[in-house]
Parts: sequence; C-alpha cells; structure tokens
Amino acid sequence: MALKVQDQSEEVAAMAMNWPIVDGLLGGTAAMRAARTAFLPQWPNEQRESYDARLGTATLFPALARTISVMSGKPFAKQLTLGDDVPEKIRTWCDDADQQGNNLHAFSADVMAEAMGYGLCGVLVDYPTVGGAARTQADEKKLGVRPYLVFIRHAQILGWKYERRGGVTRLTQLRLAETAEVPDGPFGVAYRKRVRVLEPGKFDVYEANDKDEYQLLPEESGNTTLDVIPFVPFYGKKKAFMCGASPLLDLAYLNVKHWQSQSDQDTILHVARVPILAMIGAEDGSTLTVGASSAVKLPMGAEMKFVEHTGAAIEAGAKSLEALEDQMITTGAELLVIKPGEQKSATQSNNEAEANKSDLQRITEAFEDSLDQVLQLMAKWVREPQGGHVSLFKDFGASTLTDASAQLVLNLQQAGLITKETAIREQQRRGMLAADIDPEDELDAVAEEGPPLGTMGDDIDPLTGQPKKPAPVAA
Repeated sequence: MALKVQDQSEEVAAMAMNWPIVDGLLGGTAAMRAARTAFLPQWPNEQRESYDARLGTATLFPALARTISVMSGKPFAKQLTLGDDVPEKIRTWCDDADQQGNNLHAFSADVMAEAMGYGLCGVLVDYPTVGGAARTQADEKKLGVRPYLVFIRHAQILGWKYERRGGVTRLTQLRLAETAEVPDGPFGVAYRKRVRVLEPGKFDVYEANDKDEYQLLPEESGNTTLDVIPFVPFYGKKKAFMCGASPLLDLAYLNVKHWQSQSDQDTILHVARVPILAMIGAEDGSTLTVGASSAVKLPMGAEMKFVEHTGAAIEAGAKSLEALEDQMITTGAELLVIKPGEQKSATQSNNEAEANKSDLQRITEAFEDSLDQVLQLMAKWVREPQGGHVSLFKDFGASTLTDASAQLVLNLQQAGLITKETAIREQQRRGMLAADIDPEDELDAVAEEGPPLGTMGDDIDPLTGQPKKPAPVAA
C-alpha cells in the first residue's frame, strides 16, 4: 500500500516502537503516570479507585535521564575544537550555529543527547530564501544571509529514499514533519502541521487542512542550488543507513521495571504501616468504640490485638530495588568500558590504543564525522571547497566495568543528580571505599575539614574556612 506524505515508513515505524518508553522516562514522574497501564499494569481484580491511588503515589527514579545527561555530556566536558582547515567565515558562523544564539558546541551537545536517547536524529543545513533580492554572493553577504543549522528530532523523520552510486550512499528523498506558527487573531497564534519533502535541488511543503488531509503549498516550495539533500543523520547505535537505536535501551527497560517494583514496595509499606485490629472469639455483630476514654467488653476467653506485617517482604523488596539500581548503573557504565577493536587492515593503524576503545568513544568518533559533514554542507552552500573538521573530547574510557560504574557514580554526584551520601554507599558496594566507613560520619568530617586547598578564594580564611571579616575602614 502506497504511503501518504505524512505516513511513517516501515523503517521509521520499527524504530518508533522503542520511542514511547524513552518519552515516558525522560518526561519524568508526570509522564509515567499519564501513561497509566502502559508502564504500570493494573493488577487482576484491582479496583479502579485502588489503581488510581497506587498510580498517584508512584514516583520515578530517573536513571535513564541521569545516565543520558552524563554520557552525552562527556564528549562536551571540554570545548569542541574547530580544526585549522575550517574557513574563517564558517568559524564565525559557528558562534551562532542555528541563528538562535547557540554556538556549535551547545548545539551539538543537544544533538548528542537526542541521539543517545532515541538512536537517530539529524541536522538540516538550511539557507534562507532570498528570492530576487539577491542575485550574487555579494548581494547575499550584504543582506546577511548565510547557512544555518536546524536540529531535526527523531519524531520529525518520516521516511526517505536513497541510492548507492560509486560506493557512496546518498539520500534522494527525505520527508520531515514540521509545525508552522501562524497568526490567530490580534494576539494569539495557531499551529499548522506540515511535511517538508526534500530532494536534490528542490523542496516541497505540504500542509494539513481541517480534515487532516495534506495539500501542496506551492508558495512555500522551491528550488535550491545544491545537488544533494543538505541533511546529516546522527546515530546513537547505528543499525543501518538512517536507522539507529539507543545504546541505553536496556537501561530504559530496567528503569521501567524499577518504576513497577517501586510501586509494589510503596504499596506494601503502606499496608505494613497500618496495623489491623483483630477481635478473636468475640460474638458476631460486636461493636467497637475506639478512643482514649472508651472501654471494650469482651466475652470470656476472647482476645483483641493488633495484627502487624512481619516485614520480611519489605526487606526483600528493598534489596530487590537496591539490586535493580546497581544493575542500572552497571548497564549505563558499560558504555565507558574499553573493549578490543575490530580487525584492522594492513593500511590502518595497528596501535593498541587506537584499537581498544569504549562504545562511547566509538559513538563520539562517528558523531565527529557527522559534524564534519555538516561543516562541508555549510561550505557547499557558499561554494567553499571544504568545511574543515572538528574534534571532541574522547579521553574518558575505563579499563574495567567496576572502574566504569565507579566513574559514572562520581559523575552523577558531581552533576548534582545523586547525593554525596548515596555516592559513598555506591562506591562502598563496588569495593572502591572501605565497607566500615559510615557515610554520615565521613560527610561530617569533611565539613569540619573545610574546603580543599586551592579551592578557596581570597575572601575565605584558610585557617577557619569561614568568610573573612571586612577590614576596618580608615577614618
């Protein structure tokens, strides 16, 4: 069956099956609650009221969001470096890469986070439509028009066609979902759904009407001076051309399992905290008045007592949650573990340091290549011979999984995503700190010692660690 312009292709639909779970986890507790039974099943024979109460108290441990934040931020821990071969005009444009105030470093960091979370996104290197106002490059320079970057998120990619010519795979058609903002009365705005269809040398724009039928907008369509589609895909874990998956997908499923298990744990804690008053041997229909000035009359041999939970299931549930949290950290940390490289040909480097890299280092290298293509497309728009190259920070590998997970715990704490006490306990579980250290005592001792040497400014007294008193003002 032929696809409509707004339909997802089979390849996109297959990738999209994994997107709702990432959407929910990145959306936080509110999004997970809104998803209802998609991520928190309703128990057999559970009443709607009971389920709503259980769902309304469920809270998310944001393991996926935290790990994506840390992992995607590692390549940008140091400033992105433009090579000496980047033309001066492109170097200047990179200070405001998207013409929205974001330089190439900040723009690329957002692209990396999207790729790590969903597996695929892209960058469209666009150029303003100037019509007859500019006939030469000098006219365009006078008008201030120049190529700029448009961040294409995963859900905007609807489908594509491609060809392989001379050993090179290139797009011949690309469909992107867009939203156009149009005036709605003197003060409001309305949003129209659109699809942009790109082909080498041209583009067409379709807009949805009130019946959700898409019609071509000739006034929004046009031609370009390029013989290629100015789009570059960025991958998390590349599966094929224009197809990718999140390298943290397993962590996402573990995070959903934790969401469900945490709900169970909260439920049993609620039950355990409310003891049940039992009357044993009392006659049927006996009434009970509870209060400080009330007395209870029981038949001979009858007994009344509170029945409480033993707590065994609570302890088992707590240990299960702790094991899940450790498993999530370990799963995320696997991206940092240095692994043997693939077999290299005789013409390639046989340096061991080059061959052995972590998955995140390989992802970063592929990301660099995609950024180089972006610069080349910027150059192509203005007829520059080359766009140059960029370099990202990649010195963040770890030799073992224990080292990697310990490094991830430290990064999570430094980013303010977990407490110092939690970080100490996690490092103890990994054998990085002695098991007999009490985290609370250790933090108290650190506070008493004051800030580390070299971290205090001139306004801090090095002996007391307290702010210096202002010097008396001379009369």
